[in-house]
Amino acid sequence: MDGSAVTQPPSTSVGDYVKALWEVGGAGVVSTKDIANRLSISSASVTNMFPRLQEMGFVKYERYHGASLTKTGCIEALRLVRRHRLIETFLKEHLGYPWEEVHEEAERLEHAVSDVFTERLADLLGDPAYDPHGAPIPTTDGTVAPDDSRPFSESEAGQRVRISRVSDEDTPMLTYLWERGLVPGRALEVKEVRAVDGVVTVEDEDGGSHSVGAPLAGSILVRGTS
Repeated sequence: MDGSAVTQPPSTSVGDYVKALWEVGGAGVVSTKDIANRLSISSASVTNMFPRLQEMGFVKYERYHGASLTKTGCIEALRLVRRHRLIETFLKEHLGYPWEEVHEEAERLEHAVSDVFTERLADLLGDPAYDPHGAPIPTTDGTVAPDDSRPFSESEAGQRVRISRVSDEDTPMLTYLWERGLVPGRALEVKEVRAVDGVVTVEDEDGGSHSVGAPLAGSILVRGTS
């Protein structure tokens, strides 16, 4: 991908768009509707912003087709993702924030700190590989650890899995999972996956049983265990 160098940090709104593009589609093409849903704004606002992002060198945009990040756009997106996830980790580990609150707080803080602050934060935290919700933290050179996780909803009865990551944007869902210990690192045995409604029933390491509805199961990523 081609992309011209950016001579000054982008505005908060531009940064939000670039980060949303990466989170939704990586370096692939993302539709106007997908970004509108991600940012909870109108499709018209996104349609107006995409040409501006293209002029700035962040995206390639084709009307009625969508936008994809340029090399410059990917670099900027991963810089912001790294900052966001490090802030989440700091808030959880050092300031005692509940894990359901760190995402929104990090959204507010990520545009207010510098790259120097970000890297000092990384040093303080021991350069963690994952944030509190199990999402990989990009390295300083923009490398993201490969992820072989799959949606919990795709599990089958009899499988042993370990939670690797959960969606971090639904506060009630995060509260529900935390209260039940369904957090990254938790080992589970799948007892039943109901075809009629997608409910997944599991047993945890302590013998407790949990039934997880289809929407919630789709927000949890797991890996198989031996």
